[in-house]
Amino acid sequence: MERTHHIVRYDPKYVRIPYPGGDVPAGTGVCSDEVIRAYRALGIDLQKEVHEDIAANFSAYPNHIRWMLFHPDPNIDHRRVPNLIVFFSRKGTSLPVSTRMEDYKPGELVTWDLGGGVPHIGIVVDRQAAQSGRYMVVHNIGAGPRMEDVLFSWKITGHYRYFGPGQRQN
Repeated sequence: MERTHHIVRYDPKYVRIPYPGGDVPAGTGVCSDEVIRAYRALGIDLQKEVHEDIAANFSAYPNHIRWMLFHPDPNIDHRRVPNLIVFFSRKGTSLPVSTRMEDYKPGELVTWDLGGGVPHIGIVVDRQAAQSGRYMVVHNIGAGPRMEDVLFSWKITGHYRYFGPGQRQN
């Protein structure tokens, strides 16, 4: 929720960042950066966690096919939604995708296909939309981090729960 108070210009540009604990400039980012920053506020460094898993299991990730990469890149790998999908499937809990609003709980992650294979990610939060009664989602689709009633606005491609490294994922 705190992320919705930040002004962030949507910018998917490749940026060299420190490792671990690196981040793109605070005033820029994409949907995945909001997820990364939310987890970092909880003491979980997705840059480190994703990089370590990709380094150990490179062929499990779409890097080599989708982006023609032949080695992990800690500057960008954690910022790519398809990589986060694999990571949360491997290290978290994959939950059923459904059209029932009751199946989505605060703290869970949702991924979508915006159309044409364009992936997107957001976090379900503990505020409900007045009209629909659905939990809202914090995401950045181009206008900076927003809390909106968008859970069923696009085709859901994934639904995950992740508590961090070494945490029980039930």
